[in-house]
Amino acid sequence: MTNEPRTPRPTLDQEAVLIHLHAARRHQTPAALWTVAEDVPVLLAEIERLARLLSRTRWDFANLLAAAHATIAADKDGESDPLTYLRDEADQHRAWVPPDDAE
Repeated sequence: MTNEPRTPRPTLDQEAVLIHLHAARRHQTPAALWTVAEDVPVLLAEIERLARLLSRTRWDFANLLAAAHATIAADKDGESDPLTYLRDEADQHRAWVPPDDAE
């Protein structure tokens, strides 16, 4: 992880989840097993959040790549302002908003 403020942060305590898992394996008591089972919804929520972030990232990349290809083609065709495609895409790009804040 970087110190960049726009970098998505994990929403769960991975160390705590591992501790619960190891305790359940080691002790196999009902309490230890229930504790590790209670981590499942949190893990599923984190997977969903990361999937949304990945989808947004891939979509943004695809749009920027398409704009770059259009810019190169426009330049080859001799258009007067081939950078228009990149400018338009950059203007449409919104600042990153964490998925939890978007809803």
